[in-house]
Amino acid sequence: MKKTLLSLTLFAGLLFSSITSKAHCEIPCGIYDDSIRVVLIYEHITTIEKSMTMINKLQAEDNVDYNQLVRWVMNKEEHATKIQEIVAQYFMHQRVKPVDKTEKEKYAIHIDQLTSLHEISVFAMKVKQTTSDVYIKKIREAVHGFEHAYFENHKH
Repeated sequence: MKKTLLSLTLFAGLLFSSITSKAHCEIPCGIYDDSIRVVLIYEHITTIEKSMTMINKLQAEDNVDYNQLVRWVMNKEEHATKIQEIVAQYFMHQRVKPVDKTEKEKYAIHIDQLTSLHEISVFAMKVKQTTSDVYIKKIREAVHGFEHAYFENHKH
């Protein structure tokens, strides 16, 4: 009975807590779904793109609704930050493991993966700074490049 009550209390605490979660834990839990993280990145990109469209639309109006404009800017920022968190916290910290430089082929793949992740992170920063769809295209291309460099050479 005590265990059940304790379990319910812990569950309720987790359910109603206001703690924000990161992309994944940093303990060796072994529970990974890399493809879901990539899907989430693409979803964030689509949300950023819509935010940019709405920002440009609102700015062009005669009577600018600054409340809505600020909300769309904040939305764009939030989703770009989430991309950066997935790239850093999930892929760079946990999934893309260091490789011995003497293993030339593996090291080349490693560099391709890191380069793509760096590009994604930089382009996520760029979409925070602008409403140009140029960086939407670039970030999608970088994610696509990472997919090929990662999944073609990875078990997950």
